[in-house]
Amino acid sequence: MKRRLAVVSLMMFGLSVLFLFIWTMLESVFTGMSTLAERIVTFALLVLPAGLGAVLGVMSLMRREGQNGLAITGILLNTPFAVFHLLIVLFAG
Repeated sequence: MKRRLAVVSLMMFGLSVLFLFIWTMLESVFTGMSTLAERIVTFALLVLPAGLGAVLGVMSLMRREGQNGLAITGILLNTPFAVFHLLIVLFAG
């Protein structure tokens, strides 16, 4: 069965939220971590999956897979999530 890009886009958002939850719950374990390492982990776990999800949503619309609502939802959920955490990585600290 071929996976639709819109569904994968929403799955990437769910994965990003899961990583955010895990990162928040285990934050006390990483108190000695340098700020550079925190930025790299935040970028890898929060920004990249959400950014990829937004791109997959746009690709789903371009391919006209027939699930426009799911694709638009994936774009609208992933894009602000990725931009917000990217701004945190760039300007915090």
